[in-house]
Amino acid sequence: MEATRVGRVRRPARKEEVPVAPPPPPVDLEATVHRPLLVVPLERYALVAWVLGRERAGELLEGLGTGAMRRAKVHLRTLAAMPSARRQAKVALEFGERADAAARLRALMEEAPEPLRKEVFRRLPPYHRTLFPGRVVEPVDPLAPPLLTSLAERLIREATR
Repeated sequence: MEATRVGRVRRPARKEEVPVAPPPPPVDLEATVHRPLLVVPLERYALVAWVLGRERAGELLEGLGTGAMRRAKVHLRTLAAMPSARRQAKVALEFGERADAAARLRALMEEAPEPLRKEVFRRLPPYHRTLFPGRVVEPVDPLAPPLLTSLAERLIREATR
């Protein structure tokens, strides 16, 4: 019979299945006492849950434990009540700068008029000033409009966060 099979490769013998040990019994996490290595404020947990999934943010916080979960959900409700711009600013402040902040700052400096460039450069943190090696910090121009400072600060915030 083996000779009549054309084009088929003989299958290897099947391996016997090894019995798998039953899973360990579930551990009661509320009863276990353990100390986390890094303590993260519950407000940050709520913020991360909001960023990762607004609709299921409450579900994401379920694993914290009863007391922590209730406090985190209070923070979550506070976040949900904030205006969108304020929430975005909070996320930016908590989790740092954009990855493309340097490119955005360069674009800002290219597009801005010279008085605004001077003010933006004056307001930049020292580590961002290194992006523009040809510029130096100039003293405040007394004839500059008063809103130029707040505009420069706002543009820096938008470019970096």
